[in-house]
Amino acid sequence: MDKDLRTGIHKIKRFGDSMKRRAEVYSALGSLDDRGTARSLAALQRAPAPGKKLKKIGFILFFAPEPLGITNAIGVPMIIAGKYLDKVYNSSTIADVGHETKKFANHIHDIKHKMS
Repeated sequence: MDKDLRTGIHKIKRFGDSMKRRAEVYSALGSLDDRGTARSLAALQRAPAPGKKLKKIGFILFFAPEPLGITNAIGVPMIIAGKYLDKVYNSSTIADVGHETKKFANHIHDIKHKMS
């Protein structure tokens, strides 16, 4: 039992160290000076959200006053497609990944201290 507990604590320590290294790498990515890399990272930091845009356009068309209702027939499928894209498309950015990694590393750190 004692050996199992030690191996578990050792795994948690290794995992925590790995999370710290990842967080450092993500935070260091923003300080790169290469122009092409900076452009690529900027694109990742401003990830597009096509589902939100599609839903917004669909709602605008749906609520646009028109006597024939053609915009309603176009707007509703756009709203549904936007909701589907929100579920399928991941619009997370590098900053989101870094924040979640830091939160998870803090959580692992708390578990490690509670076990020892």
